[in-house]
Amino acid sequence: MKTYSAKPGEVEKKWVLIDAEGLVLGRLAALIATRLRGKHKPQYTPHVDCGDHVIVVNAEKVKLTGRKREQKVYYRHTGYPGGIKSRTAAQILDGAHPERVIEKAVQRMIPKGPLGRQQMRNLRIYAGPEHPHEAQHPETLDVAALNPKNKR
Repeated sequence: MKTYSAKPGEVEKKWVLIDAEGLVLGRLAALIATRLRGKHKPQYTPHVDCGDHVIVVNAEKVKLTGRKREQKVYYRHTGYPGGIKSRTAAQILDGAHPERVIEKAVQRMIPKGPLGRQQMRNLRIYAGPEHPHEAQHPETLDVAALNPKNKR
């Protein structure tokens, strides 16, 4: 028996809506990364983008366990000597773009390279409860009901 390998034209992509209010960041990011890669499907193929489109709303209301909100630091570099900049998770969540915390957590769980960048394009994150993807009829995924540890 030959091993089945999905072709890009055979992949059926769904739209999934996740409400991040009160959910733990790392557990949410791991679930989103799994959905984006398509590992939840029986026809998963490592070299093909067979994941779903994921919409995340209420990104500003995501929870971090312990003291990570104050202690977790995100670094970036300007490209100039001595140009390292840092911000805490609290500063980002309280700032203008709180969705970047979820985006970075998921991005670091996706493989690097062209396929990983393609899979990240299937992720849409919104700080508030509104999203412009009603026409795609996304099915709601209740992450809090999957495991009691997912919610705080």
